[in-house]
Amino acid sequence: MLAILAENLTIAVCHSAYYQLESIIKERVSEATVFQELTTEALKPRMGELDVLVVSGAWDDTLLENADRLKWIQSVGVGYDQFPLEELKSRGIRLTNAVGVNSNAVSEHAMALVLAFSRRVLEARDNQNRKHWRPMIGDPAAREVELDGKVLGVVGLGTIGNRLATLGKAFGMRVVGTKGNPATYVGVADTVLPSEDLGKLLDVADFVVLCCPLKPETTNLIGAVELKRMRGSACLINVARGQVVVESELISALSTGEIAGAALDVAVSEPLRQSSPLWEMPNVLLTPHAGGETSLYEKRLVDIIVENIRRWERGESFIHQIV
Repeated sequence: MLAILAENLTIAVCHSAYYQLESIIKERVSEATVFQELTTEALKPRMGELDVLVVSGAWDDTLLENADRLKWIQSVGVGYDQFPLEELKSRGIRLTNAVGVNSNAVSEHAMALVLAFSRRVLEARDNQNRKHWRPMIGDPAAREVELDGKVLGVVGLGTIGNRLATLGKAFGMRVVGTKGNPATYVGVADTVLPSEDLGKLLDVADFVVLCCPLKPETTNLIGAVELKRMRGSACLINVARGQVVVESELISALSTGEIAGAALDVAVSEPLRQSSPLWEMPNVLLTPHAGGETSLYEKRLVDIIVENIRRWERGESFIHQIV
C-alpha cells in the first residue's frame, strides 16, 4: 500500500476504450480516489477535482482551462506530440509517458506483419474467402520467400525497434536501423545509421518498418521521394504513427507497383475513412492500431504509475518523465 500522499490524490482515467485501468489503479493505489471517463466532454466538468490524469488520445488542450489542481499527466502511450509541453512546464505539471509498456506487443505485431507478407498470408486469406485452393507455383520468383538473409530496415531503434531487431535476427535477417545518435546504440542490429542517412536504409531493405516517434522531423518522413528509393520488391510496415507517411503518395506508389506492399497499423486519420482506397488494395494489410494491445498492458502501465507515486512521496525524479 502507498502512504500519505496517495490518500490525498484524485486520479482520473480518460480512454475511449473501456480498458480496465480504473479497477487496477484502485486495487494498487487503494488510498486514492479514482474514476474513469470515456470521453473528453465527460471529463471536462471534473478537471477541477484532479491531481493526476491518465490519458492519451482523448487529450484536448481545453482540459487545462479548469485544471487548477492538476499536477501530473500520465500518457497511456509512448507518443506525446498531442500535449502542449511548454504550457505544462509553465504550469508545473509533470508529463510522463509509457515507454516500454508495449514494446513486446508492438515489435511482435510488426514481426507478424513481416511474416504475413513473406508467407503471402494476405493472398491466402483472400483465397479462403472465395473458397479457392491455390495450386503450387511453378515460378520460383513468384513463391513465398524465406526471411533468412533478407534485410530488415528498422526506422527508429528505440525500445520497440530494438526488440524488433532481436526478433529479426532470430529469423536470420540482416538488420539495418536508424538512430538519432548511433554512438549510443546497444543492441543486435548489424548496421546503425544516423537518422539523416535514412536513404541508405531504404536502398537495401526488403522490409522497411517504421518504429519512430512522431516529431516535427519525422512528420511526413516517408513520401514520394523515399518510396521511389525503396526496392520494388520491398514492403513498408508502419507501427509508428500515420503522420509519418504521406498517405496519398503511399497510395500512389502501391497503385503503380512502385513498392510491393504495405502493412499499416496506423492512419493519418483514425479510424481510417471509409472512402480510403487502402481498404480495397490487395497489396495492403490493415490492422486497427492494435499493435500495442496486449493482455499485460494495464498491469505494465499501472506499474509506472505506482512507481512514480512512490518517487513523488520521496521527492525523487519520475521515471519516463517528458516535462
